[in-house]
This record gives sequence, structure tokens and C-alpha cells, in this order.
Amino acid sequence: MEPDNLTLSCPIPIQQYPAIVMAHGGGGRLMHQLIEKMFVATFGGSALTHRHDSASLELPCARLAFSTDSYVVRPLFFPGGDIGKLAVYGTVNDLAMSGARPLYLSLGMILEEGLPMETLWQVVLSIRQAAQETGVQIVTGDTKVVDRGKGDGVFLNTSGVGVIEHDLLIAPQSVRDGDAVILSGDIGRHGIAVMAVREGLEFESAIESDCAPLAEPVLALIEAGIEVHCLRDLTRGGLASALVEIAETARVLIQLDEARIPVREDVRGACEILGFDPLYVANEGRFVVFVPAEQAEKSVEILRRFPVCEGAQVVGEVTRGEEATVVSRSVIGTSRVVDMLSGEQLPRIC
Repeated sequence: MEPDNLTLSCPIPIQQYPAIVMAHGGGGRLMHQLIEKMFVATFGGSALTHRHDSASLELPCARLAFSTDSYVVRPLFFPGGDIGKLAVYGTVNDLAMSGARPLYLSLGMILEEGLPMETLWQVVLSIRQAAQETGVQIVTGDTKVVDRGKGDGVFLNTSGVGVIEHDLLIAPQSVRDGDAVILSGDIGRHGIAVMAVREGLEFESAIESDCAPLAEPVLALIEAGIEVHCLRDLTRGGLASALVEIAETARVLIQLDEARIPVREDVRGACEILGFDPLYVANEGRFVVFVPAEQAEKSVEILRRFPVCEGAQVVGEVTRGEEATVVSRSVIGTSRVVDMLSGEQLPRIC
């Protein structure tokens, strides 16, 4: 899947450099052209045009959030997204989980020798599009080339800075007895979408990743006066792992109602065929939020104003139990303890 704004006008002379090459093969000049003609020209911004070893940033006098993540997804392009979108959305979403307004990103690229120049150009355009959509500036970065067979095409790292404009402590330790657990939408689509492309699986309907930015709906909750206690995006390990981590940190019992957890039928069917539990499948555009029970209805109403959260639901509650754990009640009324898996169901999905 190609970015919507992809054009064939790659700024690097493809006849001369059809693929990424190492320094001993002319990479010095190529690296200079990559930085000047592709990265700086495409991402823009005064911080990059200064060509300095670090960015000098103007920040408001407030609390800051800072996060970093690396992205090694295979394949690089999948239904609903690509590694470029993941790298921007992923770090923007991590900042949003602190209730921060994302401002700046750094971008580190590790490129494998032999990577087609057009593939890199697609990734660069996707990064630009995602940065423009989320309102963040890419202000500094780095590029390295590794030997053929050592990099799987492209690895990306993004670090982000955001400003916290509220007095809330949004963290697991703020979770309280009686809190409602709200899920922002259906789960499991990202992991299944990547898995289907990777393994050449075909289903009756196309399953697209839920890859999306989350800062806007989160900030809307805070600006509406919702007493947000905790936020967590549901990436590796899915809903189950995120809730177990929160329960163990907050020392609370979280009770889930599986009947209220939205899973699309095609995703549920794919999970049954592959032997996966949707609760553990990764997402890239979903989060949980813990709020006081009396604010749950208003919170859901606010979230559903945004297309990415139109399926928001209250899926559980927090109680004080003898053990810090997550218990899920099935559609037939039985209960099971939800624990972390010893490994990942789907590696290399973000």
C-alpha cells in the first residue's frame, strides 16, 4: 500500500543511485544528497535547515513529556499503514498517553544496503504526511547504512517531546477503586493485517490496520474536564498485556466484560483460524482510559465524536481485590484470569 501523496518525482537521481549503497560504493555523496535533497527538503522546518548537530527548540514553561520508540515492522507496507506512519503515530500516541500535546520529533533511520530508492521515498513521504496530520515537527535526525542482509530494509527510531498543559497525574498509580475502564474501539486489526500480508493469507474481506494518531481525542477528554486517571495505548501485547501491567502497578483488580469488547467478525474469525486470542493482538490506534465511574458516560460521548474512537465502550471496572490481577467474564458467564503471555503472538509487527 502506497502513501496517498506518493509521486514519482524522487529528488535523488535514480539512474545514478537506484538503491542505497555503502560508503565505499559512493555513499558519501549519496548520504549528502539524501540529507539535503530528500530529508531536509521534504520534512522542512527551521530546525532542520540549520544543519546543526542538535536542534534548538522554543518550549513553553510547562511540564514536558518525552518518549522514544523503534520500529522494525515486516513488511514495510501493509493494509492501512506502513513503517513511516507507525514511526510518527507511535511516538505521538505515546506522548498522548501522558495527556501531552505532541510538538517535536527526532527521526533516526537505519537503511540496508540495496534498499530501492523509490521504497525509501515512499517511506519519507509517508512520514511527512503523518507529521503534517499530527501537527508535529521533525527537528533533528540521523541516518546510517548497514551491510546488505543486516537491516531488513528500513529500521526507524523516533523520539518525541510534548507539552503537558494540565495538572493531572495520568499514570497507573492514579487508578482508583470504582474507576470505569473505557476502550476506544475494536481491537486486533493491526496484528492481523500485518500477519495476513506477511504470510500471504487471504480472507473474505480485507482487514486493514487501525494505525491512527490518538492525541486529538485524548486532549478532548482533558479539555472537557474529565478526571483522567490513566491512559495506555494497546500496542505489543494488546489489551490484555496493557491491563495486566496497570493492575500490577496500581495493585487493583480489573474486571472485564468480554461481551462488551468490540472485535470485528472478520478479525475474530482470523484469530480463530490462526489460534490467536484477540485480547493479546497488537493495535496501533487503540487505547484504554480509566476515569471515575460517574464520568464514564460523558467520556464515551466525547470519544465517539472522533472517527478513530467511534466504537468506544465501557468494557470493565476497577475494584479492590486480594490480588492485583485482571479477570475477564465471558459471554456465557464464566470467568478467567487474564495474564501476560510468555512471548509475543506476532513478532515484528511494529
